Amino acid sequence: MTLYDAEKGKSYFIEGLYVEPAITRRLQALGLNDGTKVYILNRKKRGALIAQVRGTRLALGRHISSNIEIRDTEEEERHE
Repeated sequence: MTLYDAEKGKSYFIEGLYVEPAITRRLQALGLNDGTKVYILNRKKRGALIAQVRGTRLALGRHISSNIEIRDTEEEERHE
């Protein structure tokens, strides 16, 4: 599942970043690393979304969000 497919009001864990190396480095500097929990605050009509990562709000466009793999936090809770 990608971040682009995420639902508003839910939390997810980052599984992998599959964008250009320069963008990947920037996202990692902003706190988007494998295993990081993200919360989807809002979705815009043209594909952009607003996510909260470690207390910071990030706006991510469709190109970037569709290349970030995630997993649902509910899956993690079921395995514990």
